[in-house]
Order: sequence, then structure tokens, then C-alpha cells
Amino acid sequence: MQQNEIETIQSRLEFWDKLTSKQQDTLLQAANLVHYERGTSLHNSESNCLGVILIKKGTLRAYMLSEEGREITLYRLDAGDVCIMSASCVLNDITFDVHLDADADTDAILLSSHVFSKIAQENVYAELFSYKVTTERFSDVMWAMQQILFISFDKRLATFLLDESIRTSSETLSLTHEQIARYMGSAREVVTRMLKYFSQEGLVALSRGGITILDNKRLRALTK
Repeated sequence: MQQNEIETIQSRLEFWDKLTSKQQDTLLQAANLVHYERGTSLHNSESNCLGVILIKKGTLRAYMLSEEGREITLYRLDAGDVCIMSASCVLNDITFDVHLDADADTDAILLSSHVFSKIAQENVYAELFSYKVTTERFSDVMWAMQQILFISFDKRLATFLLDESIRTSSETLSLTHEQIARYMGSAREVVTRMLKYFSQEGLVALSRGGITILDNKRLRALTK
């Protein structure tokens, strides 16, 4: 493993300086560079415990799947984030199924779940880090549930479009109605209907496979 990957591990794992030299060496030996093509399923209800993922480039999407096959996006992780839900065996209290897909071509460092779990059992700082990251993700999950249960769809869609614009640093979003519906846990027809309304109001412009925000100020007013 090259020096820049080692430095990535050292900087992302806040407990690194609290590990013994032996634990540090063991963790480095258990680290591998991985690449996931967009659309790759990394983790689902039938998967083995994958491991802890340190994202270098790209995006991962965590979601739940209803019995009817509808997806509800819980959160997305980008470059610089740590994904520990892919190593749910590290945390015994996680009892629900979370699916994890590559939302874009992604380069990452994968830490062995077995090794990480062993170190977390030996080192309280590593264990606390695991719970800290998990707590942050559950905060994202609760926000997603609040949006779905208590916020009207026009506000949710406006928030989604604005968040995507900020995340991609672009007013033009390369997303289909089907993708938006999947991310938001809704039906494509509902998304299409609301986007058509936004278009008629001059908030967005619709094109094949894309949406351009025309009036950021008015769209943001809808979220309040």
C-alpha cells in the first residue's frame, strides 16, 4: 500500500494514535484498495459482513427496500466519509437490513471487518469511533424518515433538488424521474407530476435525463 493510502487511513481513523504499533500494523495489512462501478451492489440482506469503507472518490448510497420493492434512501456518503454500516457485524445491535450501492464510480479503501471488529473489542477508542460514526448515520436516517413522514412532497422535492445542486456544484442535475423517485422513496408518477408543476411555475426546466434549476430563490422558499 502506497504512502498516500496509509496517510488516508491514519487521517480518517480518529483513534489511530490510540492504537498500539502492533494494532496499527495489523490494520494496515488488512486494508485493500477497491473500485466499484456505478450501480454495483456492495451490501444487502444476503451479503456477508463486507468491512469498513474509507471513500477516496465517488459516492455510496444506503437505502432500505420495502416488501413491494420500493427503495427509501437513508443517506449518501461521498469522498472523505467512512462507511461502517457495511461492517454491521462490528456492531451487534444493528438488526435491520441496509442495502449499499455505488451511486457513482467509487475508489475506496476496504478494511477487513474481522480485523476491525477484533481491534474494536481490544481498544475502547476504536469502539467509540464505531459508535460515533454509526450515531451520525442514524441522525441522517432520522432526518430522512422525518422528511418522508411529516413534510409535504413539494417541499421534499425542492429540498432534494437544492441539496443535489449543492452536492454537485451545478444548477443542472443529470437525474431521471425514476432515479429521483428511487432516492426519495416515492413513485415516478408523483415525481413527474410535481416536476411538471415546478416547470410550469418557472422553477426548473426539464429535459431528457436532466433538470435545470432556473429560480433558486423561489425553489428555496418552498422548503420553508
